[in-house]
Amino acid sequence: MAKRKVAFVCTECGADAPKWQGQCPSCNAWNSMTEFVTDAATPVTRGAGRSGFAGALADVRRLDEIELADAPRLETGISELDRVLGGGLVPGSAVLIGGHPGAGKSTLLLQVMCRLAAQMPCLYVTGEESPSQVAMRAERLKQPRDALRLAAETDVERIIELAQKEKPKILVIDSIQVMYLAGLQSSPGSVAQVRESAAALTRFAKQTGTVLFLVGHVTKDGTLAGPKVLEHMIDCSLMLEGSADARFRTLRGLKNRFGAVNELGVFGMTQEGLREVKNPSAIFLNRAEEIASGSLVTVVWEGTRPLLVELQALVDQSHFGNPRRVCVGLEQNRLAMLLAVLHRHGGIQVGDQDVFANVVGGVKVVETGADLALLLAIISSFRDRALPRDLVVFGEVGLSGEIRPVQQGQDRLQEAAKHGFRRAIIGKANAPREPIKGMQVEAVATLAEALERID
Repeated sequence: MAKRKVAFVCTECGADAPKWQGQCPSCNAWNSMTEFVTDAATPVTRGAGRSGFAGALADVRRLDEIELADAPRLETGISELDRVLGGGLVPGSAVLIGGHPGAGKSTLLLQVMCRLAAQMPCLYVTGEESPSQVAMRAERLKQPRDALRLAAETDVERIIELAQKEKPKILVIDSIQVMYLAGLQSSPGSVAQVRESAAALTRFAKQTGTVLFLVGHVTKDGTLAGPKVLEHMIDCSLMLEGSADARFRTLRGLKNRFGAVNELGVFGMTQEGLREVKNPSAIFLNRAEEIASGSLVTVVWEGTRPLLVELQALVDQSHFGNPRRVCVGLEQNRLAMLLAVLHRHGGIQVGDQDVFANVVGGVKVVETGADLALLLAIISSFRDRALPRDLVVFGEVGLSGEIRPVQQGQDRLQEAAKHGFRRAIIGKANAPREPIKGMQVEAVATLAEALERID
């Protein structure tokens, strides 16, 4: 019998080691090394050639000799999902969708599958729920149930046999953490099972041209559970964000081989499932009639479109020795850096103040184009002086106090003008070549100059 090879794999980054260690040597995570048992490599057969491997060599061609063909797209019927996917589903692609419990991953996929099942064969494989539970959810969501094929199975080999028999165009696995291969000794959800199960399903999807959806769990810090190599196997990685009690959900593309990265789709959670939001900027700009201090609107670029969001800041006297810096929807380390820039190049000291920053609507701002708007909102709260309602601000702030340009500045200004904003403070490098109709654009080069414009 073949020898069994034992390795220890990190559950955080996927690095392996020959023996157990308390700390991963790759990512420095503690107590993350788990035992992984595999079969030893099969010996090289005789007559395999000087390289030691049997089989014909791959065909090597020049890049210009390869025929270019546009990959056909399958529209899901939900425009926000199609936008995040890059225009629709690509046959043979593997899509991983993750999110917190209750975010709506299974709900969204069930809506998509029930709609597409009337046009093409679809197979939904559930490993966490019974078929009756899935049918009850479809009934609650008022989705057609007469065409979708459903199976409850966790054995990957049996799932592939079912898929070969049913020949679906779209296959959903809910979820990858409960699937297992009988040949592996580890339990479902372990690093080895998740990695090998995903590899087998992805290989089947590539060979047959089937669109594969994998539902993935997340850890307590919001990252996808399982080995990091799982995200390298698939073609598209999506993250459905939003708490269970939130009104809106955002679907963000973290990786996409067939479209733009960081594309954002917005959905509203209703009793009948997720409903797409056609104009997200109008939703996130539902401001109060009387604008209080510390409120300001900025324009962020999400994937291929601009999005208007409201930033709120609150500066209050600290009652403790260590003032607090709290961010919701923003990066906390960047807030600390911007406050240091504000002190050094703006002459405003908030070192003894608690600073709270929030992005209205539950959106996460990951770009640096909101730096200037955040600082002006902080100053507005610090001085207790409200900024004009029709003012929009964007620009990256450097450590030397300069206002650096951001991408697609012209499109951001046009989006703001479309929603009724009449004044904008932006970086000098983003000044439009032609005037924006109905908008006064003020281009500034430094933070000190921006502070003068709001005095």
